[in-house]
Amino acid sequence: MTSQISDLADFGWNSFFDSQLEPDDLVATVPVRVMAVYRGGLSVAGPGVDRLIPPFVGTARDEEAVPTVGDWLLLDRETFRPRRLLQRKSLFKRRAAGTGRKLQLIAANVDTLFIVSSCNQDFNTARLERYLALAREAEVTPVIVLTKADLTDLPEDFARAAAKLLPGLLVEVLDARDPDSVACLADWCARGETVALVGSSGVGKSTLINTLSGANRIATQSIREDDDKGRHTTSARVLHRLPAGGWLLDTPGMRELQLTDVKTGLEEVFADVVVLARMCRFADCRHEAEPGCAVLAAVDAGTLDAERLKRWRKLAAEEARNTENLAERRARDRAFGKMVKGVMRDKRQQDGE
Repeated sequence: MTSQISDLADFGWNSFFDSQLEPDDLVATVPVRVMAVYRGGLSVAGPGVDRLIPPFVGTARDEEAVPTVGDWLLLDRETFRPRRLLQRKSLFKRRAAGTGRKLQLIAANVDTLFIVSSCNQDFNTARLERYLALAREAEVTPVIVLTKADLTDLPEDFARAAAKLLPGLLVEVLDARDPDSVACLADWCARGETVALVGSSGVGKSTLINTLSGANRIATQSIREDDDKGRHTTSARVLHRLPAGGWLLDTPGMRELQLTDVKTGLEEVFADVVVLARMCRFADCRHEAEPGCAVLAAVDAGTLDAERLKRWRKLAAEEARNTENLAERRARDRAFGKMVKGVMRDKRQQDGE
């Protein structure tokens, strides 16, 4: 069993997952990791296993009970059908794009999040703050990776701007095409470590993956001269094995990154604003024109940037709205489930009469 656990460690297995096993699990089941999710099934891999399996069908009416990339499953050793989804160490999720309220799972069991931006027009503080809120909520280490350092004479200006977003935030500036430049990321890509990449289209995520993996696994496209942006080339979330033994997950550019259930993450990213808000005269202060507002006083004094306050207001309102909508939907689903169970119970009673 010790040898099997050691082999599993190559795929990101650790004591967190080991503690969830029952005494006979390694006899009756095979632990595998979800490498990719398709409409027709799941691509999974583990020691001696690399195959496509049928979709996992959970028993709970819970959107989070559906496997996503990075998850660990226990497969029946005879049929290779999924039997159990293991508890996650971390989970990235969002409200799905569009007008619906469905929750979309992005990735599970990630150790480090590379938040990729570039030293050109794509650098966007508000977008970085969104990704940081996701990382902090999931308790995943965020690292800002600034690419295309060769396209500017002052890459340090972009690095300083990024570092201001969160105390102690790690920022790396590099040329994604140069292996020597990318070597600064090696510590986060060691054996069994899982790294995810997020960032808008055209910032060089695919180029970075190719350099980290040492192979041109992903097609890349050149930058358009008119707007400094590349054309997006990745269409599915897939785990890639790295030469150093780690795993790297690319997440396609998400045009509508709607925040949901990330209140704690937002409070950490905007801790300076939150601390001030707690000093306001009124507990329900909206920080707009109320007397005794410590937040507005800080803006007037020049100790809080007015644009940062605007970004906090926008993200906090969005998160609250989406979380409330999601809670309402879950409540409706639970009510519907109870109604169905009641109808079936009544029908069984009638049939038994």
